[in-house]
Amino acid sequence: MIDTISRFLRAVAFAVLALFGMAMALVFMISTAIAVGILYIVAKVRGKPFGVRAYWSQRQTSRPGTFRPGATPPFTPARGDVIDVEAREVR
Repeated sequence: MIDTISRFLRAVAFAVLALFGMAMALVFMISTAIAVGILYIVAKVRGKPFGVRAYWSQRQTSRPGTFRPGATPPFTPARGDVIDVEAREVR
């Protein structure tokens, strides 16, 4: 009998924690939707396109000295893609 009550209490505690976690996820999703909505409205008011590609290109071109898509990268590796890295222990 005691074992049954203990299992029941554990199940109830697990269910409460699961519901609390789902509520937190719901709050996060709602706040994210509100933030994206605000960004969309601001983009429309400014007359700029709203989207990941437009946002990324705008962020890349707004910082001086950073790599812009389509431009020559500031550093080109001497070899091809790095597929292996050698690590040495420093004593």
